[in-house]
Formats: sequence, C-alpha cells, structure tokens
Amino acid sequence: MKQVFLLLIVAFFSLNSPAQDTTKASAKKLVIGVTEAPPFVMRKNGNFDGLSISSWNLVNEKLGVEYEFKYYPDLNSLLKGVEKKEVDLSINPITVTDLRMERMDFSQPYFISHTAVARRSGSKIWTYLSNLISWNFISAILILVGVIFIFGFLVWIFERKANPDEFEGGPKGIFQGFWWSAVTMTTVGYGDKSPRTFGGRFVGLIWMFLAIIMISSLTAGIASSLTVQNIHDEINSIKDLDRFEVASVESSSAHELLQQYDIKSKNVINAEQGLDLLINEETNLFVYDQPIIAHIIEQKELQEELEILPKTLKKDYYSYTFPKGSKLLKKIDPVLMGTLKTMEWNTLIEDY
Repeated sequence: MKQVFLLLIVAFFSLNSPAQDTTKASAKKLVIGVTEAPPFVMRKNGNFDGLSISSWNLVNEKLGVEYEFKYYPDLNSLLKGVEKKEVDLSINPITVTDLRMERMDFSQPYFISHTAVARRSGSKIWTYLSNLISWNFISAILILVGVIFIFGFLVWIFERKANPDEFEGGPKGIFQGFWWSAVTMTTVGYGDKSPRTFGGRFVGLIWMFLAIIMISSLTAGIASSLTVQNIHDEINSIKDLDRFEVASVESSSAHELLQQYDIKSKNVINAEQGLDLLINEETNLFVYDQPIIAHIIEQKELQEELEILPKTLKKDYYSYTFPKGSKLLKKIDPVLMGTLKTMEWNTLIEDY
C-alpha cells in the first residue's frame, strides 16, 4: 500500500514538473510585429513579402516554430509595440542605435545600409540659367575683366606717348589697351595693336605667360559654377542640412540623427509620404534609409523627378528587435547568423 502511495506522488509531480511547462512554452505561437518598409516588408492582400520576411522564413526552417504577424500602421507604433511586449519580436529593418538599445534588445545585424538624402531633380535648363546669375559665375567674370583691364592699362601707360597711333591718350586709349589685353589673353592675335616700347613689350611678355595659367583656371571656375550640382549645393555633412527644409520618418534612426544635431524636420509616417512632400515641393530634402527610398523611387518610376544624393550621412545596421530581456534572442540569434552565411541568403540579396 505504501508503494502504491509513493507511485501516485511521483506521478503527480511528474505531470506538474517544470519540463512540462517548458514544453508548453516552446509550443507557444510567436507574435511577430511588422510594418510596411519595402523592399524588406511589403503587404499585398493581407499577405507579407520582402527581404525581411524571406530572412525569417529561412531562420524558421531551423526553428520550426508557429508564428503569426501582427501589423502596425507605422514605425513609431511598431517600436512601441515591441517595447511594451505586445509582440515577441519584430523582423522589420530596424536600425540599431544607442537610444533604442536602452529600451529594446537587438539581434546580430542581417543587413547593412546607409542613411541617405533625397531631393527633387529639378530642370537642368533652369539650373544652368540660375547658375548663370549666381555669384560664383559673376565673381569669376569680374575677376577676369579686372585682370584684363590691369594689364591693358599698364601697356597703355608705356605706349600712349611712343605709340599714339595704336594707343591714344585719354579714355579711348585705355579702352584700346583693354582690347589688346583681351585679344592677347585669348591668343586670337589680330595684330591691329602691339606694344613697341621695352616696357610695353615686357608687360606683354608677362601677360602672355600669365594669361595661359589664368585662362585655364578661370575657365575651370566658370565651368564649375555652371555645373548642375554646384559645390555649394552639395551636402557634405549632417550639419549642412540645417540650411534646408527637411522631412523624415517619425521615430526612425534618421529622425534621431536630425534631433541629435538639433535640425528641425517635418515628421511623416512612412517613406512614401516623405517622397510625396518632395514631389509637391513641400520640403527640400527627405532623409531616410537609402534602400527603402531607392526602391520606392524605382517602383513608382520617379527617377526623372527625384534623386538620391551620392553622399550618405551614416551607416545603418538592420537587426531583429526584441523586448528588453527577451529569452528568444539567445535562441534566434545563432540561427540567424548561420542563415546569413548560406547561398540562399546571398541569392535573396541579389534578387531584392
């Protein structure tokens, strides 16, 4: 009787042991938060597709867990959902930042990107015309005219008495010196005027050699001022954005970057809305993730209207996102790293 009683006690504790709880926990369906971020997460007819979705499918081939997607309308609400543990994780392309690491946990990066700047392409004809009246162009012309005048005036000083037939006295003679200087600089060589005194020829000799150097440098300066992308219009650093009206996606890493440098920006809920602001001329620049901007521009055939500046602002690392202290991170992270080394993943990268 005592043995039967002991067997009943062992059976009771076996049914309620932690191992049984672990089995139930492992069978729990995962809830994965997503929001649209093409080409990484795209939603069509209630189904999800994209590079991030495909990466998760590869990971789950080894994990073999049941899951469901929970859709969020924008990035801000998705990040709040992860932080509040409304979902078990998010596979969206979320950039790892210092501020986010204080609130959430991240896997190893599965994609390296950049924060880019998009702007309107504008009319090339209008750009050329506007550069014609720019200070760069005008200043180059004024410098050129000034140097021509100086050497023409010097020659006139020497020639006005010794060679009055070609370099008369007074304002008319000064103009004749200017004409000679311009003709000499351009190597036209009409021969209608030429210095005959030693001083005049000495000045002319200096001017001939100096003009070769000046005409090449000034030509380059004028050409630069007429270039469609003027050097003063380029954005070389984040601080240069302060001179423009800027828009960015709310709660994105690009938005955090702008806030870090105290650059005011218009907040939009997604990249499509930001690009619409550019098209409608409601902002000058749109700052966001380069692959997402490039994909939307290509899909909507906006290459003639919008362009992405070649210089990026920073490098971004996309990772899976987990609530702070999630035990799933240690389970999923090594599988994700193994997946990134496979041929299937490299094929996916090429396809997208």
